[in-house]
Amino acid sequence: MTRRSLSLFDAVGGWRTVAEAVASRIVFLLAYLLTGQVLTSALIAVGAVAVLAVIRVWTERKFWSAAIGLGVVGLSAVLAGSTGRAVDFYLTAVLMQSGGAVLLLLSIAVGWPAVGLAIGAARGERFSWRRDPVRRRQYRICTAFFAVKSTVAALILVPLYLTEQATALGITATILGGAPAAGVCAYLSWRVLRKAPPRSRTGFAP
Repeated sequence: MTRRSLSLFDAVGGWRTVAEAVASRIVFLLAYLLTGQVLTSALIAVGAVAVLAVIRVWTERKFWSAAIGLGVVGLSAVLAGSTGRAVDFYLTAVLMQSGGAVLLLLSIAVGWPAVGLAIGAARGERFSWRRDPVRRRQYRICTAFFAVKSTVAALILVPLYLTEQATALGITATILGGAPAAGVCAYLSWRVLRKAPPRSRTGFAP
């Protein structure tokens, strides 16, 4: 959404890390539907992401970014493998969406919208945006996009997890808890933020 915020996003892995998380969920679901084996499917998903991680290290020399993507799928694999339940591979997505919904809504309620905190930190403006009513309102709107997405995802994911509907959970976690829905929120936020005039004091660029 801004040069600095995108640089910060890229520093923690960028869209390739997001894509790896989505790929791991899809690979696990396909493997589980074909084999019916939770541990085998989890190992296949880890293997797929490991290959992507090696490619990233080889081509980009980004060891930290590769480790993040591999760590996320590794945790999901450990959860599923230890319980033998396919739905536990998606437990991280369930918890992240549920917790994210609470935190995002709370940040709006207390007047410190999470998107404002994240972008403010990335741009180096800290909390100066809170003195600008237009910017503060924009950040509330942007945070609301992600809050609605996380809330809807949680309301669907939690019942699917509790009733152990692995296939529906995997599809929903991939779409609502992954890159597709997050990408829509990011695009809507960009549309909102680009309306603000450039500000030399904060370094804002549409």
